[in-house]
Amino acid sequence: MANRDAIDAIAPEFTEIRRDIHAHPEIGMTETRTSALVADKLRSWGIEVHSGIGKTGVVGVLRRGNGHGRIGLRADMDALPIDETTGLAYASRNPGVMHACGHDGHTAMLLGAAKYLAENGGFSGTVHFIFQPAEEGLGGARAMIADGLFEQFPCDAVFGMHNRPGLEVGRFSIRPGTQMAGGAFFDIAITGRGSHGARPEAGIDPVVVAAQLVSSLQSIVARRVSPTDTAVLSVTRIAAGEAYNVIPETAALRGTARTMRHETMALLETEMRRLAEGIAGGFGARAEVDFRVLFAPLVNDAHETEAIVAAASKVAGADRVEASGPQTMASEDFSFMLEKVPGAFINLGNGGGAEVHNPLYNFNDEAIPHGIALWASIVEEKLPQAAGE
Repeated sequence: MANRDAIDAIAPEFTEIRRDIHAHPEIGMTETRTSALVADKLRSWGIEVHSGIGKTGVVGVLRRGNGHGRIGLRADMDALPIDETTGLAYASRNPGVMHACGHDGHTAMLLGAAKYLAENGGFSGTVHFIFQPAEEGLGGARAMIADGLFEQFPCDAVFGMHNRPGLEVGRFSIRPGTQMAGGAFFDIAITGRGSHGARPEAGIDPVVVAAQLVSSLQSIVARRVSPTDTAVLSVTRIAAGEAYNVIPETAALRGTARTMRHETMALLETEMRRLAEGIAGGFGARAEVDFRVLFAPLVNDAHETEAIVAAASKVAGADRVEASGPQTMASEDFSFMLEKVPGAFINLGNGGGAEVHNPLYNFNDEAIPHGIALWASIVEEKLPQAAGE
């Protein structure tokens, strides 16, 4: 079992690392400082380092004993385009960029596990420490996979972890099967004919088309998706015109769609295109839809879910591990790794405070030793030492 005293002893070091990363956030595919920090730390602990996987991704490789098992542990590194308002001493020094989802904490915990395992070595086999760029809708997981992640670093199982505000520190939550929704972003460009605001008959008003379309899009979930299925379709931005007395030439909508099944996502796209083109055409306008699937549904393998539940129970106690937790309509691109390799994705408690993607959010440093301990525990669970090793 992971030596909790040893983990607690190194936790302050990784609190400082986490806060340093927090103060220097980087948007997806620009995580050059963070990647360099990760690579330097791994090398300093004698871990084999491979950089530039999926542009700014880093993989550390640690081998011990005679075991042939291979597992991957993944953390995301990117920040969000948000202005931080926490007022913390280590708040973001990069205007308009903030670690508002806790990826600074995820990176620090995986680094802590790498150091602990390199120094304690209580396993037999190979651990791949996967530090992924661009999780926030910019394709980091798929970029690493396309760059040969699992060909260069084969894994029998892969695991991911995310903090959850509102869940008590020291608790864990997961569920077998589909845990998180697939996600898509969409843009709809509407082209009408501009005119004077006092002479609407001379134009084709794209604002009216946009207004009709926003309401009509909700009928897809209400009337085209089965009541036993799950979907969310949200228009999150409308833009058109700049003057009081001008009917604009164009209008634009954007938003997100979330589903638990690939088939349902395909249905949303088909129906969205049909409605957009039909409604716009009915007014004499045109509509073009750009629909981009950025996240697959996240599906935990049943066997690997049991394994990480067992590991978490050793760390926290079985009564502090929720093994049949809730589904969520949020998305996570670790899902693409789970489509390639069986594995599981678990939440750990971040305590109270602001939700993720909020300018007041802050990762709870008290969670760091719990995350390190879980990573060490799953390695021991999956890569046990044989007698005499």
